[in-house]
Amino acid sequence: MKEQFLKWINLALVADFFLVLFAFFWLAIAVAGHVLHLPLGLDLWYKLWQPVFTPAIGILMAGTIISGLASWVTKRLNSAEN
Repeated sequence: MKEQFLKWINLALVADFFLVLFAFFWLAIAVAGHVLHLPLGLDLWYKLWQPVFTPAIGILMAGTIISGLASWVTKRLNSAEN
């Protein structure tokens, strides 16, 4: 049960990572478009920053720390049993 739960958490973190990566590339392209006076969605990106991208970055950071701690604790417990 614990392994299945961790598997789903890791899958959610991977999906969240790709959302954050998508947001970064979208920002880079939109800023380049803004410099070239092309409407590539910079205003929409700004509107989505607070409600979507900021929580996604926070979840990614927290999930990465929690996943790392869980792996470290599991490794320590397994080495203590041996």
